[in-house]
Amino acid sequence: MKGKELRIVFMGTPDFAVASLHALVEGGYNVVGVVTAPDKPAGRGKKLAESAVKKYAIDKGLNVLQPDKFKNPVFLEELRTLEADLQVVVAFRMLPEVVWAMPRFGTFNLHGSLLPQYRGAAPLNWAVINGENKTGVTTFLLDQQIDTGKILFKREIEIGENDTVGEVHDRLMEIGAQLVVETVNAIAEEGIQPVSQSELIEESEIKHAPKIFKEDCKINWEKSTESVRNLIRGLSPYPAAWTILVNKETGDEWQTKIFFAQRSEKENSAEPGTIRIDGKTFLAVSCYDGWLEITDLQIAGKKRMKTGDFLRGFQQIDECKFK
Repeated sequence: MKGKELRIVFMGTPDFAVASLHALVEGGYNVVGVVTAPDKPAGRGKKLAESAVKKYAIDKGLNVLQPDKFKNPVFLEELRTLEADLQVVVAFRMLPEVVWAMPRFGTFNLHGSLLPQYRGAAPLNWAVINGENKTGVTTFLLDQQIDTGKILFKREIEIGENDTVGEVHDRLMEIGAQLVVETVNAIAEEGIQPVSQSELIEESEIKHAPKIFKEDCKINWEKSTESVRNLIRGLSPYPAAWTILVNKETGDEWQTKIFFAQRSEKENSAEPGTIRIDGKTFLAVSCYDGWLEITDLQIAGKKRMKTGDFLRGFQQIDECKFK
């Protein structure tokens, strides 16, 4: 059997998933339905916003399902009527067995890490935050535990010393789309031997990738320059590492996002969070073992800007520090 003969239901929500859906549609694969998140209020006006996957699917005339609950009998019946041979999941919610076990070839997921490493909701972020020099994407068969199913294929990429998670995301999005198509073809031809994750690594050695919350993004300037720099890279451009800019004279505070930082001087005797500027384009912050030069930031209520633009517009900087 050929991959293009399979009836495929695709499940996903963000832009990362759109690339894979696009690869299937443009490749001539038979996508009989798309499952994505319900429309949600967004922006200041709280208008209902459609997911990136929904927008793409509607533009291509695909059948779209948006269940609130996966075990809803109405949704399950709609899904059954699509008579899928295979379901493909990219950047979506956890599915109950009644959903993932429905097609005759089962359901596979594209995950943004080299499984079994970095199971969880934020694998790209944590790989960069932890200073890894490589990552990748994995396709695997869904089972009852999250991100633990048998592995089908992997593709690896290098993480550059200055790569942000946004740059890693964009590269993996395209590589992942190619891997999805390759996996569909291999499943259709029944020419693949899934590998159990338990055969690859001991549980105690696994690094996890839990969901990232706001407090996880707060910079601790008492850590090493490398640790802080990696945190900033691993959260840029979204959700972004943040800190508090405080006026030492008045006590005024501004939450500030930092998007990129590079190593400056190694020697340091200043208190962590101390700011050093040249008044024009240079702004460095002290960590416990050195200084980091900040090149892109955003103060609360303002747009993202280069350091030079920030220094020209923020006259109080001489009186401030980060905490």
